[in-house]
Amino acid sequence: MVIDPTIFKSYDIRGIYPTQLNEELAYKIARAYAEIIRRENKNKENIEVVVGCDMRVSTPSLKEQTIRGLTDSGLNVVDVGLVTTPTFYFSVAYYGYVGGMQVSASHNPKEYNGFKMVRAGAVPVSGEQGIYEMRDMVIANNFPVYDKKGSVSQKSGVVEDEVKAQTFELKIDTSKIKPFKIVVDTANAMAVLDVKAMFKNLKCHLIILNEKLDGTFPVHQPDPLAEENLKLLQDAVSENQADLGIGPDGDGDRYFFIDDKGEIVRQEILRGIMAQIALKENPGATVCYDIRPGRITKDMIEEAGGKASVTRVGHSLIKEQMLKENSVFGGESSGHYFYKFKYGTFEAPIVLTLKFLEFLSVQNKSLSEVIAPYRKYFHSGEINTKVPDVKAKIDEIKGKYSDGQQSFLDGITVEYPDYWFNVRPSNTEPLLRLNLEARSKQLMEQKRDEVLAIMKS
Repeated sequence: MVIDPTIFKSYDIRGIYPTQLNEELAYKIARAYAEIIRRENKNKENIEVVVGCDMRVSTPSLKEQTIRGLTDSGLNVVDVGLVTTPTFYFSVAYYGYVGGMQVSASHNPKEYNGFKMVRAGAVPVSGEQGIYEMRDMVIANNFPVYDKKGSVSQKSGVVEDEVKAQTFELKIDTSKIKPFKIVVDTANAMAVLDVKAMFKNLKCHLIILNEKLDGTFPVHQPDPLAEENLKLLQDAVSENQADLGIGPDGDGDRYFFIDDKGEIVRQEILRGIMAQIALKENPGATVCYDIRPGRITKDMIEEAGGKASVTRVGHSLIKEQMLKENSVFGGESSGHYFYKFKYGTFEAPIVLTLKFLEFLSVQNKSLSEVIAPYRKYFHSGEINTKVPDVKAKIDEIKGKYSDGQQSFLDGITVEYPDYWFNVRPSNTEPLLRLNLEARSKQLMEQKRDEVLAIMKS
């Protein structure tokens, strides 16, 4: 088969089924992953890795060939079944396995599928840390033959262990959580499993929309970053006079919140609130967040006495920096929230949700009242523009805004006293992504249009 190398991305493997990604390729990808894991655990006799999956139509057959590829490479597979990506991470790290593969295409449309891969402690296998090497191995298609095949076992009850272990370690007192009325739109995707587990013993009144697992996503795409996919949830919060709404993504590793007025809680505000909670429990600690503008996060971290650490965009990159800096908490503008545990650092939306509800329970205010003081900056949202030459355009922006404070951590970031922006390239397309923020709506719109005009010229 002809292999499309573009499916091997910076953070995972993802492609359209069956043209870009099929069963034959899934087998080879598993073989390549197994070679990396074998090399990193060469002194171990019995190497055990986890395999989990989502509910996409193509998942069962891809998962079957993934398991076959791993066992043909002599690895023992622990099959944890249908799980969210955070539960998959937990299963690898908490139980002490040396790695694992999750069959999932996250929030992508129904025709996609893919893989997320981790090492021990749920440390990501990212582009430069294994995925591109796997790509080269798959293309070469020259794998060793092993005399002894691995075994397959099943492990159930993982999400229940996750709720119990994480609430205990991070000292969440669920008895303090008020009986909120909460609407959750799980978009026929995986997060319904985590939602039911975390709310099982709470007194909250839960209204779940699109509850049935359905890999065709019959109502809307499971991508809350696209605001049109939150409209149903926003309307349901208003119609039910709910206290808040929750919108997870397809594989349950990104969460968005809706306030009691049906308005989206901006991620940089939620991130700031959660950072302050983490810093109250860990005074002076480091909090990581991505470079996309969201200055309120930095304000709130520093106000709480924490150290604000800016990262490149990408969940793998944020986790790598958190581990390097011993950070206790991290948040990405796309809705990924990370916590440090004794056994690993990775997304933990169960902790995020329960800690947020615990916090909200003692405010004696509605959610909209709690976040109102933090709506002090005006944001453009992320705007994508196709450009013929990414580097040339960034150089042009660098020259145009040379009198501003510049950083090149991820694309170019330029800061002025009253506005600031980041322009960064896509990992996979000839695109530039603009995020701009200002102290007034008028200035935001003016500078947004000014930068966009340069990008489009």
